[in-house]
Amino acid sequence: MKGKLILASNNKHKIKEYSSILGKIGIDVISQKEAGIEIDAQETGTNFKENAIIKAEKIYEKIKKPVISDDSGLVIDFLNGMPGVYSHRFLGENTPDKEKCEKILEMMKDVQDDKRTARFVCDICYIDENGEKQVFEGVCEGKISDSIKGNNGFTYDMIFLYNDNKTFAQMSEEEKDNVSHRKKAVDKLLEYIKNNN
Repeated sequence: MKGKLILASNNKHKIKEYSSILGKIGIDVISQKEAGIEIDAQETGTNFKENAIIKAEKIYEKIKKPVISDDSGLVIDFLNGMPGVYSHRFLGENTPDKEKCEKILEMMKDVQDDKRTARFVCDICYIDENGEKQVFEGVCEGKISDSIKGNNGFTYDMIFLYNDNKTFAQMSEEEKDNVSHRKKAVDKLLEYIKNNN
């Protein structure tokens, strides 16, 4: 598949990540702002899937062209799934990423290594030009590190330890793209598109 997909987001980090993954196979990702849509859909869902659908439907209603949206976040077992669907809004939307990470490390102070399990989850909703809707989920398992590590990535990347080795923020963009929750969800999306075109 070649062409354009509208991403129901204006998040520059998310746009860059999708562009990096999808650009390799000739799909241009454009933000909703670039598509001339100023809607700010309220994420009122109780899980990632519901929020992804809400955002995609709002954009599709306006433009009637292929659109993708995702909702993603960090799920920490010791914190009963927090921050989960509130990952972006944890401590307030404008709170710096580092501050959010520091708060989580404080909440998990002295928690043993085997109880620091966590995962990044990404649900992508894809609506094609005919209004057909599909949802694809990607999960990346890991742990919460004992300190902030690395300078790359965004949000919780600096405390998410992958494979007991590096945090996402210590990985190169390419390394992260190969294993991330978003990449796994995108792979499922691409498989669907390939088989239905």
